[in-house]
Amino acid sequence: MDHKSLRTDDCVEEVINEYSSTVYKLAYARTRNKSDAEDVFQEVFLRYIRKHRTFESKEHEKAWFIRVTINCCKDIWGSLFRKHTQPLEECMVVSEIDEVNQLEQFLLDLPEDYRIVIHLFYYEDMSTSQISKILHKKESTVRVQLTRGRRLLKEIIEGAGYNA
Repeated sequence: MDHKSLRTDDCVEEVINEYSSTVYKLAYARTRNKSDAEDVFQEVFLRYIRKHRTFESKEHEKAWFIRVTINCCKDIWGSLFRKHTQPLEECMVVSEIDEVNQLEQFLLDLPEDYRIVIHLFYYEDMSTSQISKILHKKESTVRVQLTRGRRLLKEIIEGAGYNA
């Protein structure tokens, strides 16, 4: 795919197919909410279509999608509407736990900083160097967050009665 050419429906569909899983999983890991993750997903791809971005490489393209996803999640959590609403989960009887596997549910129990670096490292197969660039953090900070996140995840898993 030539990233510098005009976007066609096929080109957009190809990009959506390639990055949809990454964007949705990261948005869900960040928002902990299916509806918000879907809103972020939609906003990320709308920005992609509207901006007519060109990328130097596949790595640059993937980094752009991750950075925009993180920014869209921040936008949702910082919105005035969000500050005046009650989370739907508190009102619902039916839980969304069935929609994610047990490990993903344990990951959602982690603090956001740990959850994001673990997601990028294990699910997106990114190096600590790549993560540090995307999150605008020192590489040593990312390594510390990975270590602490793993340790905390182990405690959460063992606290639930599983062997980690």
